[in-house]
Amino acid sequence: MFHPELFKDKIALVSGGRSGIGYAIAKQMLALGAKVTIISRKEGPLEKAAQELSAFGECDFKACDIRQSEQIQAVLQQIKERHGRLDILINNAGGQFPALAEMINDKGWNAVINNNLNGTFFMCRETANHFFIPQKGGVIVNIIANIYRGFPGMVHTGAARAGVENLTRTLAVEWSSHNIRINCVAPGTIESSGLEQYPPPIQNMFAEAKKAIPLGRFGTVEDVAQATCFLASPLASYITGTNLYVDGAQHLNSDIMGLPNVIKSFLKP
Repeated sequence: MFHPELFKDKIALVSGGRSGIGYAIAKQMLALGAKVTIISRKEGPLEKAAQELSAFGECDFKACDIRQSEQIQAVLQQIKERHGRLDILINNAGGQFPALAEMINDKGWNAVINNNLNGTFFMCRETANHFFIPQKGGVIVNIIANIYRGFPGMVHTGAARAGVENLTRTLAVEWSSHNIRINCVAPGTIESSGLEQYPPPIQNMFAEAKKAIPLGRFGTVEDVAQATCFLASPLASYITGTNLYVDGAQHLNSDIMGLPNVIKSFLKP
């Protein structure tokens, strides 16, 4: 689909790159010629992923908690020492858990907001100040979620991802004078390692929900990676401040109460 040297000589940073969607994005970018650094919090699995990805191109890694600005700065310093610049940032790292809104305590709410919203902003700010603004150029793609009609059963991540979508639109305007493009990709239900974390009843709910997706299937990590690579590439040089749904029209035609209804079923005596 893409020219095999689409990202030749480009330097990319992918957060949450050790598994799932982030891993697939890193793999695709490496295959298209980029030099990629992946980050996540756990160094062991991260190092293993980087070793696997090195079969496709030059892949570095560094453990990093995106909620901590000083850790982000350490990653960027490593990239500066190794490559001298950064061209592309993919904000994919995030985390959440299914819960009814009334049952989420302060700690749970703050943890998801801090990771998914604050962490994304910290990554954008630090890469802009360290690289993109001085360079007068850069590309950011934020991976969010299907929040088009709200996110019942995950109000914390729905709020955080909506914040990232608005952050994206704001920065697209503020940073356009620096030649920085920034867009979102909003995956629907994706068949990845992320689905395996949920208990069987929720996995069964996902299987039932597949029937309502107009294209009749769940997405793959490759579907998301290809959309991300498009927005990160010169092919999208006049696109900024947008949100691209990669969900087979699921955001237009699905029962968004499936997850909270399953959670409620757990609570019945």
